[in-house]
Amino acid sequence: MRILGIDPGSRVTGYGVIEISGRAVKYVDSGCIRTGGGPLPDRLKKIYHGVREISQHYKPQEMAIEQVFMGKNADSALKLGQARASAICAVFDDEMTVFEYAARQIKQALVGKGSADKTQVQHMVKILLKLQGNPQMDASDALAVALCHFHTDQTKQATTRALA
Repeated sequence: MRILGIDPGSRVTGYGVIEISGRAVKYVDSGCIRTGGGPLPDRLKKIYHGVREISQHYKPQEMAIEQVFMGKNADSALKLGQARASAICAVFDDEMTVFEYAARQIKQALVGKGSADKTQVQHMVKILLKLQGNPQMDASDALAVALCHFHTDQTKQATTRALA
């Protein structure tokens, strides 16, 4: 099974693809969809087409995406929400299941504390996926989302087995 992780952003959207075989996880690909400047609708279109292309190429069965967090700037949160929507809409035709995770939940799953910084998350992604170097920061965040989903799913399965 393949999982597509997405770290949405209106200027840079990170993506990461991992493959699951039993309890083993393997790195497939990661990178960034860079939208540059310009009007927001044009950037959303680039996100949509970028995610669509990745989905068609790697054929993941599930997508995990970071939820919008409300910071000090409401305009930024709205743009982030629209970037998320573009990424989610891009996989509708693939009928894949989409899972959403809060930033604190992702950090907790990978680093063990919800207040971890980006470099700590990047380091754990490198270790867990046995990568030679550090992936780009936004790509690392996307891989972290995918890994969070994998770990969450493993925990749910173990809990179900224990209760059976």
